[in-house]
Amino acid sequence: MTDSSGTAPRITIADIEASIASEHYFTAKEGVLGEMGTLAESFYPNLPESLGLLTFCVLVLSKGYTVVGKSACVSPENFDPAIGRDLARKNAVEQVWPLLAYELKSKLFNQRN
Repeated sequence: MTDSSGTAPRITIADIEASIASEHYFTAKEGVLGEMGTLAESFYPNLPESLGLLTFCVLVLSKGYTVVGKSACVSPENFDPAIGRDLARKNAVEQVWPLLAYELKSKLFNQRN
């Protein structure tokens, strides 16, 4: 969690990536259908189309904590699963920064006291 240029300790994108143990993606529609299993279609015959346009990324961090990112597409014609996953991951990564920053700040505080 330091920069090689000799500046003060900081969180880098490499630190973020190293803290990710696994990543998982699904749409809200897949989540609803997965929850219900094989009975899903009979319980939800008219799922809103927009559920298929909301993508989630769950990052499991190396210490077991999870963060969730999401992205939504307005128009079904513009929906691209790869773009949805990419945007959802970026949203999740943004949530990792403050977690690692707090961890670094705590470490520096403990070293000084």
